[in-house]
Amino acid sequence: MNDQLRIPSNLLPGASSPEWINEGDNTWQLTAATLVGLQSVPGLVILYGSIVKKKWALNSAFMALYAFAAVLVCWVGWCYHMSFGDGLFPFLGWPNVALDQKFLLLPAFEGNFPNATMVYFQFVFAAITMVLVAGALLGRMNFHAWMLFVPLWLTFSYTICAFSIWSPRGWLFKIGLIDYSGGFVVHLSSGVAGFIAAYCVGPRAVKDRERFLPNNIVLMLAGAGLVWMGWSGFNGGDPYTASIDASLAVLNTHVCTAMSLITWLFLDILFFGKPSVIGATQGMITGLVCITPAAGVVQGWVAMIMGMTSGSIPWYTMMVLHKEIRVLKQVDDTMAVFHTHAVAGCIGGILAGFFADPDLCRLFYGGQDSQHYIGLAYGIFTGRPKEGFRQMGVQLLGIAFVLVLNVSITCTVCRLVNVIVPLRLHEDELQVGDDAVHGEVAYALWGDGEKLETTTANEPFSFTFQKNHEWPTVELKSSSEIQLE
Repeated sequence: MNDQLRIPSNLLPGASSPEWINEGDNTWQLTAATLVGLQSVPGLVILYGSIVKKKWALNSAFMALYAFAAVLVCWVGWCYHMSFGDGLFPFLGWPNVALDQKFLLLPAFEGNFPNATMVYFQFVFAAITMVLVAGALLGRMNFHAWMLFVPLWLTFSYTICAFSIWSPRGWLFKIGLIDYSGGFVVHLSSGVAGFIAAYCVGPRAVKDRERFLPNNIVLMLAGAGLVWMGWSGFNGGDPYTASIDASLAVLNTHVCTAMSLITWLFLDILFFGKPSVIGATQGMITGLVCITPAAGVVQGWVAMIMGMTSGSIPWYTMMVLHKEIRVLKQVDDTMAVFHTHAVAGCIGGILAGFFADPDLCRLFYGGQDSQHYIGLAYGIFTGRPKEGFRQMGVQLLGIAFVLVLNVSITCTVCRLVNVIVPLRLHEDELQVGDDAVHGEVAYALWGDGEKLETTTANEPFSFTFQKNHEWPTVELKSSSEIQLE
């Protein structure tokens, strides 16, 4: 049996771990991956289910949960090797199953741990990217269309970005693009794809667009807190080792996020007079996104600057430009992922190219070409402006590549899915929400459209409720007889 599996002799039952494994690194990598997974399940599941209108709570949460499960099946089925396997093209790897036991127990392409750990770690990044795309589509996308969209977009968009930027065989990796932990691959991709998909699906119902109050802001904060704390694994796990660079990345992540949240909060108070909880949460997200491409290659004071930038520029694009630019006004982006992820991801990618410390880059990238990985500011300061401008050019090229790829692929996938099943829910379903889509509701409370009519004491009163556009009336003799189903 063991001969058939071809497991190395030192991995047979009773054998100790092979010499190439660093147990500390492997433990941290598995921990970091789990922290990132918790950002999606339950982090964004809770956040999405709480920040939307009550009638969409279940559908929104379930879109995130389904995406997490579907991505894992596709990831081990063919997408991992397309993202990190042998090169088929300079931007894509050969599709192959990532469940072969011999492969999983061998060393990963980076780090002192097995492929099984690497497959798991990279999966949670793919999953959260897909969940972020869902944020732009809440409150109107046909769930059956979403079920098809997830594997198609993952296969034809995410794998190309991941291979091009993160795989040692990828063309953008080879020319020295700095994307420490996913500012391009995860956030710029999801922000652009979500925006384009939202345009293809169309807007929410008119009443939902006019009034879309969160059903539970306190619970939303719990989900946001899981996202924030989980980012320690998001950025701290990408050195593939429990190193000093990982420690720096984690600290920079939280410094930038706190500064971004406070900056956004002050702008809300200055221009609107009140400290918005939802606004502060948006500032938290933009800070997390902005620092991601630069977390371990910039100094702490730069993280502060990036936090102020990510708390102000996306605030301006969301609160001012979105209301003035026609293209932005026409797209109903439910969770504003274009501003919080695409805009903030672009800012982080550009600032990484400007502030990347060459000494810190050597810690992260190792003995790579010395002409790569030097921020423009350091290039000018050290008398190497040509190399600094080159780095900025590479960063801008990466942004352009991700934009073009995701606009074209997302449009194509949406059109293909729409041929099979409508992208958008029927208008009647849009009015009802969860009950029409899933036959279930999130809360057993008084629903939309209910009306309680009372009369004088000791007299009968009528209780009317709306369901499926019908108005049956139930006559009750006293309040004690009211029962909500």
